[in-house]
Amino acid sequence: MDFEIVEATKEDAKDILALTKICGKETNYLSYGSEGIGLSLEQEMAFLDNVAHSLKDVFYVVKMKDEIVGMGSYITFSSPRMSHRGEIGLCIRQSAWHLGIGHALMDRLLDFAKNQAKADLVSLEVCHDNRRAISLYQHYGFQKIGTFEGFFKIDDKLIDYDIMLLKLEKSS
Repeated sequence: MDFEIVEATKEDAKDILALTKICGKETNYLSYGSEGIGLSLEQEMAFLDNVAHSLKDVFYVVKMKDEIVGMGSYITFSSPRMSHRGEIGLCIRQSAWHLGIGHALMDRLLDFAKNQAKADLVSLEVCHDNRRAISLYQHYGFQKIGTFEGFFKIDDKLIDYDIMLLKLEKSS
């Protein structure tokens, strides 16, 4: 199946909120469950509008036949002392797994981080047993730099997350 990756607009907000509920229901590896991210439509629209006007942040959606099936973001830390780095987040619904979307999103996000945001470092958090995601991140050179014990609490169980880091090489 073919897919396209485009920058999200505030008009995508409703579909993005719906996708977070789907993805949250399909996996426990996200920071939210079936309730989604907990933002109102207006809050999500404002967030997307802010990102669209940023030179250092990006939010992509993956569309298949005009349906959003995945999303990925690169968000730069706002503090001047931390603005040399940012964080990546991905979400792809199960029906769109194994189609190369994760790799395509990572290509776009890392290109943006390096060439647009001019980042030195990119970080992310991943559940310690999410082997498929860890393999994807390692493919791009991310390395585990530590474990955050009890990062999530799901059904009264503490879940550990690994913190991974990628040092971006500067172009000559």
